[in-house]
Amino acid sequence: MPVTILSGVTSKFGELWDVSPRNLVKEVALAAADEAGFALDKIEAVFVGNMLSSSLGGQDHLGAFFSEELGLSVPAVKIEAACASGGMAAHLAYLAIKSGQYKNVLVVGVEKMTDHKPEAVAAALMGAGSEGEREAGATFPALYALIARAHMLKYGTTEAAMAEVSVKNHFHASLNSHAQFTNRITRQMVMESPVVASPLKILDCSPITDGAAALILSSKPLKKGIIISASQAATDSLGLAQRLDLTTLKAAVSASNKAYQEAGVKPEDIKVAEVHDCFSIAEIIAMEDLGFFPKGEAASAIEKGKTQLGNNRLVVNTSGGLKAAGHPVGATGVKQLVEVYQQLKGISGKKQVPGADLGLTHNIGGSGATAVIHILKK
Repeated sequence: MPVTILSGVTSKFGELWDVSPRNLVKEVALAAADEAGFALDKIEAVFVGNMLSSSLGGQDHLGAFFSEELGLSVPAVKIEAACASGGMAAHLAYLAIKSGQYKNVLVVGVEKMTDHKPEAVAAALMGAGSEGEREAGATFPALYALIARAHMLKYGTTEAAMAEVSVKNHFHASLNSHAQFTNRITRQMVMESPVVASPLKILDCSPITDGAAALILSSKPLKKGIIISASQAATDSLGLAQRLDLTTLKAAVSASNKAYQEAGVKPEDIKVAEVHDCFSIAEIIAMEDLGFFPKGEAASAIEKGKTQLGNNRLVVNTSGGLKAAGHPVGATGVKQLVEVYQQLKGISGKKQVPGADLGLTHNIGGSGATAVIHILKK
């Protein structure tokens, strides 16, 4: 049974001071229903991707919270998998349709982060780390800085090459009206920006963001529809100390290999991908974990513009990625799917990848403890 994406929308991402989570979800859910061409009362279940509603907002019961707002009386549940919450919500919705339990399902991802002090957000995000890392006072920039140092030591990756990830993604975001940052930047700007956790600078890091995204998935086949041809997830240790190699995310390798097998495709078949660039080094490692480039070669390929919009075999993070489009953590995985869905539909405007017919999303929770991979086919 194929799983068809009937619609996909996102809100504006950014510092949305005057919009509540209720309004964000209502906005994207109603827009998704309108695009799908049917009323919300045809939805049979709701899956909500969210990480921080409890620690920052004091609200745990998001399934009922949002179904009430939407006027629905259907099974509804919050899914939490750290920064992969949105991807995991879509994964479980996919499985629910494949099982035959439901025909039409709403997936929403939402996060409201900028209402809170940065230090409170940083502490809440470390709920995705290990106890040892929290006791040591580590933050996610520090953890990914360790990963970056390991990659630099093993493969000779440079800070300048990492900076090019941010430059590319800001260029893509400049073509995305829903992105948090639509300004273009240069390598020099990245290199001269303040250090957060060496070698990572502030322009190597994704921002704190508010936003929501929604998908309607269905068992209904469409002659010219976009289907999810694979959905896979995997996990690894919470902490870095338990891993044998910091230059790869084992969960991402496992989930992507299973996804390629499920979809019957190879890495070189993918035309457009949204990957989890929470930090610039994360995109470099993603390119290698997904099999797009051999180990140690992704940084050079990105530096040479091989994944930027243009006449390239593969284009990565056309939305601007987490770095520039923004990272409302519970919404990110859903936004990635919306972006690839729109690319395959051919409705991405200035950032459209010509001939895009096969796409992939790569959503990571924590420092790699969770990975969710989806492959979409036209």
